[in-house]
Amino acid sequence: MIQKGQKLPTATLSELTNEGMVNHNTDELFANKRVVLFAVPGAFTPTCSNAHLPGYVVLADEIKAAGVDLIACVSVNDAFVMQAWGEAQNATEIRMLGDGDASFTKALGLEMDTATFGGIRSKRYAMVIENGVVTQLNVEEPKQFEVSNAETILATLK
Repeated sequence: MIQKGQKLPTATLSELTNEGMVNHNTDELFANKRVVLFAVPGAFTPTCSNAHLPGYVVLADEIKAAGVDLIACVSVNDAFVMQAWGEAQNATEIRMLGDGDASFTKALGLEMDTATFGGIRSKRYAMVIENGVVTQLNVEEPKQFEVSNAETILATLK
């Protein structure tokens, strides 16, 4: 599993924008920026939709005011699902990124096998990235939602 102080692995994350599909190289996407990246096991799932993403939607302005250039949500879903979920959640200040084949999640060592629920998914986590290097990493224990929420991450930024 990736650790604090390590550089993010190079991978491709997809995003459906108004201009169409964009495939982002993580080296370029996170270069020269302070980023809050949080991951959820699945778009439109209960904790993810009722608490995790909404917390970041509500606190996006405060998080950015704390010196964050980019807030991004990633999930092992395709970019179409992530875009629809972002629209449904009014996540206009959050980049909704798809890791459709779980290659980024696996490279981080943060995958989990949910078997018949959805196969390989991401563990729930949040990290702060500075110029491509992880400076904070909060990984949830299974079936927990305590350390990756927006309030906790905001407190680490101040």
